[in-house]
Amino acid sequence: MSFGRPSHAHRLCAGFDPRPNPILQIDALKAAGCKKWFEETASGARRDWPRLAAALDDMREGDTLVVWKLDRLARLTKPLIETVEAIQRRGVGFKCLTQDIDTTTAGGRLIFTIFSAIAEFERKIIHERTRAALKWKRAQNQRVGQVRYGYRLAEDGVHEEADEREQALIAAALALRAEGTSRRRIGQHLKAQGHATRTGRDWHPEQIKLRLAAA
Repeated sequence: MSFGRPSHAHRLCAGFDPRPNPILQIDALKAAGCKKWFEETASGARRDWPRLAAALDDMREGDTLVVWKLDRLARLTKPLIETVEAIQRRGVGFKCLTQDIDTTTAGGRLIFTIFSAIAEFERKIIHERTRAALKWKRAQNQRVGQVRYGYRLAEDGVHEEADEREQALIAAALALRAEGTSRRRIGQHLKAQGHATRTGRDWHPEQIKLRLAAA
């Protein structure tokens, strides 16, 4: 991640790369005028990149966020557009070196607007296809949605039936909660008893909250 301030009149911010030695990117950002940068070491698959968050917090009106490639800022179109639109509302520009996008210019703003419109169109198409698929499954009497915690899918593949093990865990959690035990402590208790979530992970307080609310 890089962040640069060439002058008070035109402050350049940022390039983002989750790889440990982004020499090529840093050289390109230096050539673009950046003099300060943040290098991200978190996995590119994550959404919560701490160094990116630090750079965004540091930017002020009149700054420009500069990235080497669009996927250095976000891997998916939606979070990319959300990030750029958020900084634009703060008076911060955006520039991508390899894709030649610069929202501080009229042409760059036009390109990004078109890019955003295409992304919105793609989102609507996906939404329409999903709705059509769900409608078809319901018409075929097929199950739609996840099986609730405390239940399992019945033999017919459509209806739910009680899962004794999960129902017992819910009952134990409710009893602990009635005694004033915090959700975090309940999660720790379940872990100590060897009970994990359906995905095999430790219990998070928010998961405990959702399970108890649905009981």
